[in-house]
Amino acid sequence: MSIRKYPIKKEFYPFAFFATPTSKTMIKLIRPLMKLIGKPPKDPEVERKVIHVPGYDHGEVEIVVFTPKDVESPAPCLINYHGGGFMFEAFTTHYKLAIQYAKKTKCKVFFVNYRLVLDQPMPYPQEDSFAAYKWITDHAEELGIDPERIGVMGDSAGGTLAVTTCLLARDRGLRIKPAFQMLYYPSLDTTYDSASCKRYTDTPVWNSTAAVKLRPLVNPNPDSMPEFYYSPLLAENVSGLPKAYIEVAEYDCLHDDGVSYAERLRSAGVKVLLKEVRGTMHSFDMTVKAPTTVRMMERRARFIRRIFTHTKKQQSHTKSL
Repeated sequence: MSIRKYPIKKEFYPFAFFATPTSKTMIKLIRPLMKLIGKPPKDPEVERKVIHVPGYDHGEVEIVVFTPKDVESPAPCLINYHGGGFMFEAFTTHYKLAIQYAKKTKCKVFFVNYRLVLDQPMPYPQEDSFAAYKWITDHAEELGIDPERIGVMGDSAGGTLAVTTCLLARDRGLRIKPAFQMLYYPSLDTTYDSASCKRYTDTPVWNSTAAVKLRPLVNPNPDSMPEFYYSPLLAENVSGLPKAYIEVAEYDCLHDDGVSYAERLRSAGVKVLLKEVRGTMHSFDMTVKAPTTVRMMERRARFIRRIFTHTKKQQSHTKSL
């Protein structure tokens, strides 16, 4: 890793010096520690509970539900898929951001802890994520959520899962489909052949060298599911997917994944808001209090609120007819 040659904003130090381990042995050693420290923090304005729902292959998926104490009913809903290369548990910072979404957008956040690939190989993460989405939408009334105001969101590997959920909801004919998809520095192309992958081979946090080296660990059975559910940019058809908000980090091997996906969606007639966040590296918002993170969180929250408010107004208009 050669961080000094990238003008990453100092507000992200020392996190910007972090390098992802690329050894299976090291990952297995680190995971218990990360699980120990990756606990959801308490917030007096947000209620928290843990539920378990049916997952893939007769398994079970844990979901942490964050509910603002002043939320309306039925409430809008965000289904959040965390990053971590499909190998790591959610960080505490993932939970902190989820709590902020709940507070800033006055919605329920369902934080999905899908099973990880070193325990259960792909397609477990994809199928667990879809199973969680389907269970939530099937039980919307008893959960107190508005089925017309459900969005999916994800960072990095979680971005893959958010897109996969949209594709599976479309392809499997679910009645309730996501109203929008929010993606931050998403991983969407496992060929790792983009210009940004060729350029950013040694960036901090994540880079194409690590991605290529870890690919056999992440997906040892690539024939277990159609390839575009692992690598959504390979999908021939992205029509019928929901509107999107996409952020890409400037110094990130996955930069072009988000840009290319935005172009594909626009070509298919899907509305997209694309933002490049300058001076940042992959997973920059894990530095929760950095000024750039604070600014982007406000931007994300405005997008979410706008969709939730617009949909509610449409519902009110329909009822008045």
